Amino acid sequence: MDAIVLLREDHKTVEKLFKRFEKTGEDDLAERRAIADEVVSELTVHAWIEEQVFYPAAREAAPDTTDHILESIEEHHAVVWMLSELKGMDPSDERLKAKMSVLMENVRHHVEEEEQEWFPDVRKAMGRNRLTEIGEQLEAEKAKAPRDPLAVPSADE
Repeated sequence: MDAIVLLREDHKTVEKLFKRFEKTGEDDLAERRAIADEVVSELTVHAWIEEQVFYPAAREAAPDTTDHILESIEEHHAVVWMLSELKGMDPSDERLKAKMSVLMENVRHHVEEEEQEWFPDVRKAMGRNRLTEIGEQLEAEKAKAPRDPLAVPSADE
């Protein structure tokens, strides 16, 4: 699968989880916890594969995207930090919903920037064959990526 298509599919998966969370009621604590756990896992893996495989390849193929990539890495750092807090949070904690809302805002902003502002430049620079090759690498990295945000080294490490 093409790398950008794979990453967009991940974005769609997470957006569906966000929408499910937004539809939960105040008494749906178990459902909120379950959705939050899925979000933590999905976003941890996604950030990992982007940083390990996609971003270095994109930066090499499309050097003009370097500033976007560096900003994205910092956005990931903030997201992973929030995920690490969400991971152990009691579903009855009044801050869980607020923390998820802030996470959703951050991730939606990040996704919009990637998809609208720099994925088109990366697609043009890489071409179909290279994107398919990177997509295969992303799939392989997904299998061994951490699902726990506490296992992800910070961008500074």
